[in-house]
Amino acid sequence: MKILGIDPGYGITGFGLLDAQRGQYCLLGCGAITTPPNSDFPWRLEIIYNDMTQLLATAKPEAVAIEELFFGQNVTTGINVAQSRGVILLAVHQAGVPIFEYKPMQVKQAVVGYGNASKHQVQDMTKRLLHLQALPKPDDAADAIAIALCHARSSTSLLAQAQNRL
Repeated sequence: MKILGIDPGYGITGFGLLDAQRGQYCLLGCGAITTPPNSDFPWRLEIIYNDMTQLLATAKPEAVAIEELFFGQNVTTGINVAQSRGVILLAVHQAGVPIFEYKPMQVKQAVVGYGNASKHQVQDMTKRLLHLQALPKPDDAADAIAIALCHARSSTSLLAQAQNRL
C-alpha cells in the first residue's frame, strides 16, 4: 500500500511517501511544500493547494495520513495551520484518496511504542524502521514519514482488520 504522510503547515508542509507491505516499509520519497514568508496568506494557501494536487496526481497514494492539529500556546499560528490543513484535505478529497487522521500522541505510540516519546526518539525510530543512513530533511518531511508509518502500522493491526470486516 502506498501511503502519503502529511505534516501540515503554511510555511512548510512536509510529506513522505511510503510503500508498506506485510510489515515491511520502503521510503519512496519525501520533501516539503514551501511558501514564501511575508506573502499574502490566500496566495500561500493557493500554492499549498496546487502543489498538493500535483503531488497527489504524481504519487498516486492509496491512502493519506495527516496529523491532527494540536493547539499549543500560539492560537494565531494554529488557525493559519488549520486553514492550510483545510486546503490539503480538500485536495485529497477531490483526488478521491481515503484520509486518515492521527493525533501526535498516536503517531508517537505507533512509531516508538510510547505516546510521550520525544521528537528525537520518533525520528530515530523512523530512521531505524526504514533502514535509512540519515534522517530526511527538513524535519517536517521526517515528521510526515512518521505519520505515514503510523498509518502503516495502525492499519495492519488485527483490530483494524477486524473493524474492516464489520
